[in-house]
Amino acid sequence: MSQRLSISATVLLALAVALGLYFAFAAVQGPSGILRRIQLEAEITDLAAERDRLRTEVQGMENLTRRMSDEYLDLDLLDERVRQVLGMVRPDEVILR
Repeated sequence: MSQRLSISATVLLALAVALGLYFAFAAVQGPSGILRRIQLEAEITDLAAERDRLRTEVQGMENLTRRMSDEYLDLDLLDERVRQVLGMVRPDEVILR
């Protein structure tokens, strides 16, 4: 003797299965799903590396700026920058190319 589900029970079961599949799909593919989380973690890692690189670059610029300030003037750095930016040389120097 086999029992058959009524139409309303069949519809309810189909609806429950459909909802379960929808929520499973949303958990994996949705805007807050597992795949999006993996993408965000990779992006966070890349951005942290870029932030660290930029911090190092800013620290270097701050150091050069401090060394060129009125309170502390590094004459060697000033000489180097004048030569590099303006292409200036002293009269007693010989340029070899």
